[in-house]
Amino acid sequence: MSRMSDPKPARRQRRQFTEEFKAGAVRLVLDEGKTVGAVARELDLTASALADWVRKAQADRTKGRSGLTGVEREELTRLRKEVRELRSEREVLKKAAAFFAKDQR
Repeated sequence: MSRMSDPKPARRQRRQFTEEFKAGAVRLVLDEGKTVGAVARELDLTASALADWVRKAQADRTKGRSGLTGVEREELTRLRKEVRELRSEREVLKKAAAFFAKDQR
């Protein structure tokens, strides 16, 4: 028996959308009451991407009561980067202190 190989559908190339487009899509869901799935089909989007945009917009509209606002997300990203850098610097200082402590014996 030979198996027929089903060719996998080609992955869609990653697209980028303007903030205006995203805002318009979110407005259709939040202000006009359409479902995420319906708007996603209308605009040829993935439902998960649109749902993410809607979640972020709801957080911004409620000033963070329903999730992180855009400003909070930016601050969190900046703080995480700073923590990584500080941890790296701490490791270097630990190694330097151990090196110099060994030489003083």
